[in-house]
Amino acid sequence: MTVEEVLEAGGEADDVLRDVVRALQEEGADWVGIAFVEGDRLELGPSIGGEPPSELEQQPVEWQGSRVAELHAAGVDSQRLARVAALIAPYCLVGWDTGGEPWNP
Repeated sequence: MTVEEVLEAGGEADDVLRDVVRALQEEGADWVGIAFVEGDRLELGPSIGGEPPSELEQQPVEWQGSRVAELHAAGVDSQRLARVAALIAPYCLVGWDTGGEPWNP
């Protein structure tokens, strides 16, 4: 299943993000992970591929101008990573305070 197919199918945010990570690995990534902004640090969420390598592409995931997560990967084209980061932004709000505002991914 491709990232786009995962997102089209929808579902619970946690499940969608795990499936997106898996889909990127199936596309050829060596390692993929999503790290959520927790205060002033990043906390690794779903990941696949064992230990993260020392060299990773990193792409911020932003929601309404605020960084809510980062998509990290090894073996993914930077343009593809940027596109996926934009697509998953609404699902990354699981780890981010929406300030009481309702949201729909």
